[in-house]
Amino acid sequence: MGVGNEDAVVIRVTEKAGEPSKITVNCPDRTGLGCDFCWIILDFGFRITKGDVSTDGRWCYCVFWVLPSADAGSVQWGSLKTRLLSTCPSILIPFYDVPTSRHAAAPQVYLLKILCVDRRDLLHDVTRVLCELEFTIQRVKVSTTPGGRVVDLFFITDGRELLHTKSRKEETCQRLNAVLGESCEPCEIQCPGIEYEAFQQCFSSLSPAVAEELFRPEPIPDVRKLKQTVITVDNSLSPAYTLLHIHCVNQKGLLYDILRTLKDCNIQIAYDRFLSDMEGFREIDLFVQRSDGKKIVDLEEQRSLCSRLAVEMLHPLRVTITSRGPDAELLVVNPVELSGKGRPRVFYDVTLALKMLGICIFSAEIGRQSAMGRQWEVYRFLLDEAGEVSMSNDRGRRRVVEAVRSTLMGWPQ
Repeated sequence: MGVGNEDAVVIRVTEKAGEPSKITVNCPDRTGLGCDFCWIILDFGFRITKGDVSTDGRWCYCVFWVLPSADAGSVQWGSLKTRLLSTCPSILIPFYDVPTSRHAAAPQVYLLKILCVDRRDLLHDVTRVLCELEFTIQRVKVSTTPGGRVVDLFFITDGRELLHTKSRKEETCQRLNAVLGESCEPCEIQCPGIEYEAFQQCFSSLSPAVAEELFRPEPIPDVRKLKQTVITVDNSLSPAYTLLHIHCVNQKGLLYDILRTLKDCNIQIAYDRFLSDMEGFREIDLFVQRSDGKKIVDLEEQRSLCSRLAVEMLHPLRVTITSRGPDAELLVVNPVELSGKGRPRVFYDVTLALKMLGICIFSAEIGRQSAMGRQWEVYRFLLDEAGEVSMSNDRGRRRVVEAVRSTLMGWPQ
């Protein structure tokens, strides 16, 4: 339940191109709330250019300066405000400590079926419409028949929570049919029933060799050289809080990666300052406490937290290409929050990168796999060799991996 007060979220939209808009949230606090706000902002295709988050443990005040991504269409500011409001805890909750569940009620999953004639960029065009309509793709099974037809099964959740209504279903099908054209059979939206569980069970795990490459805790060498990350711990500035000062390379979703890591480690944030981009680098100051209200003074605990933060910032998404029989398979993985949420817009960014490279997707899947004591979201794309970039040599494969990673991280190409 949200706060029930529209003044809790105020959005000031800039009138000047290239300048950030300002989002202010003022509401009761709970552990991980800042992370949840960042997830929604990232899900709408925004980049956070600067941010301030402060709380006394009971009430929080957050300010985010945001810019839409270059490929974003019209911004639905009203929907963004509604989504942020729905995440704010209710003001009716009494001001005393209440255990917070890490697992919120799971949203209703729906099955979207699409059958049409295949064409170039079809998958990204469908994904773009779903993102614009505020759907989150939970799982997907995309395959191409020998006759050149595509069978797409999207398991989706609705950010507006309206897909149970006739009008929302009709709007979705109309938008999709406009993109798919006359070759598409009428779209179907229904509750999946046992199909969703069956799909999760049939998703094949990665081979041990590939899993070891993707899930290893340390960054691959070229990423380590590319980034310069320094995390310092200071307990001298506050009698109640530990200061974490972070200096790192800028990238899309950076604040989200930091806050989700602290959320999963059950670290409470009293103050967070996310400074503007300075020549490709970021400076972040966080005053934090353990869940028991104490500072982080144990050296081993400090080292463990800093190591975890560094890995999550350096390597939030892992990308590789491997051989699957005679074909090339693109693999992208990212860690899942303890709350069960995966990273937003990954499928969108990957299909966009492949579209820009002129590479066709023969089939695609999204599933989950457990490794290294945590759960990961796994994206698998079987690439068509007939595209503009050859998958038969290492140079072409490296080009694809670099392009996909750069799109996911928001780096210039």
